[in-house]
Amino acid sequence: MAGETALATLLRSMSPHLNDGDYVFCTLPDNRIPAGCEVIGSFHEQEGLTLIVERLQAERAGLAFDYVAAWITLNVHSALEAVGLTAAFASALGRAGISCNVIAGYYHDHLFVGRTDAQRALRVLRQLAADAE
Repeated sequence: MAGETALATLLRSMSPHLNDGDYVFCTLPDNRIPAGCEVIGSFHEQEGLTLIVERLQAERAGLAFDYVAAWITLNVHSALEAVGLTAAFASALGRAGISCNVIAGYYHDHLFVGRTDAQRALRVLRQLAADAE
């Protein structure tokens, strides 16, 4: 099933959803994921394996982190080749002074924003969608 590529449709249909929980980014120089850690996302970098995990799991595993995030999912099936969606929501969040770390999954885009900015980010994203109507 192909994802949507039309920017106007993507913006109108974003339907941002705030997932429960606090999430953190950790790095593992030895690439060994601790037992019991359910990985939300990962990326291999030269310095080690970056993991996104729930904060409580990171704490239980003794993993260091310095950024606590909220996880927002855009519930529109965006095509990986779609042009402009990331720029549009990143610009809107940037104008509001909200940092955003983006992970593109096969079906959806996932935004990690500072925990304290979660509700404000949702408002910005919902306004962006409304403005695209």
